[in-house]
Amino acid sequence: MNITNKTILITGGGSGIGFAIAKLLSEKNNQVIITGRTESKLKEAAAKLTNVSYFATDVTKADDVNKLVAYLQQNHPDLSVVINNAGQAFIYELDNAPAFENAAAEIDTNYLSIIRLIDKLLPALKAQPEAAIVNVTSVLAIAPSHDVPTYSASKAALHSYTQALRYSLEKESNVKVFELLPPLVDTDFSAEIGGSNGIPPKQVAEEFLQAFEANTFEIHVGFTAQFHEAYLKSPADAFAMLNARR
Repeated sequence: MNITNKTILITGGGSGIGFAIAKLLSEKNNQVIITGRTESKLKEAAAKLTNVSYFATDVTKADDVNKLVAYLQQNHPDLSVVINNAGQAFIYELDNAPAFENAAAEIDTNYLSIIRLIDKLLPALKAQPEAAIVNVTSVLAIAPSHDVPTYSASKAALHSYTQALRYSLEKESNVKVFELLPPLVDTDFSAEIGGSNGIPPKQVAEEFLQAFEANTFEIHVGFTAQFHEAYLKSPADAFAMLNARR
C-alpha cells in the first residue's frame, strides 16, 4: 500500500511506538495527527517533528471521541489511515490480586475504544480511494503472559476482531486492515515489565512500514515472528517459553 501524501491518525502518538511511527510517516510527506490524553506531552512530541499536529483525546471517553471525530471531519476530511496504538496495561498475577477492575480498564482502552473509533471513522475511510486501519496488538495476542494476564486477553480480543474486520471489509470496500504485533519494546509503557530488554521503538516502526507497503496484513515484528512459528508447532511449549518462571 502506498504510504506517502496521506492524512494519518495515530492514537497514543506522543511517545513510544506511536511516536516512532509518526516520525517515519511524517518524513514520507504524510500529514500526521497524533492523539493522547496529555496535551503538553503531545505538544512536545509534535514540536520535534514536521507535518505533525495533535489533538488531545481520551479514547475511552465518548465525548472526547466525538470531539475528535468532529475535528477530523472539519479539518482533515481526507483522512485515509487510522493507527490504533493507544493502550493500557496492569502488572499483577491472578492468584493474588482482584482482576475485574484491571480487566475492565484494559478492555475499555485496548479493545472497546478501538471499535468505537473505527465505527465512527469508517464512513470517512470508505470514501477515500485507498484507506487502511492498523490495530496494534502484541505478541501476547498469540499467547498470554501470566504477569499481564488481562492485558494479554484484551490484545487477544483485538486480534480476533481485527481478523473479522479484515474479512468483512475486503469484500465490500477499499479499506485494508492491518495488525501490528510487537514483542517487548523498550518504552516507558513497558518499563515495569522489563522493557529495557526489549527492541527499540524505531525498529518496530521500520519493520511496520516495510510490511505495510508490501500489504502484509499481519505484521510480526522482531521476536514475534519466531514466537508465532513456535506457537504453531506447539502452543504448550510456546506458552512455557513466554512464561518461564523467574
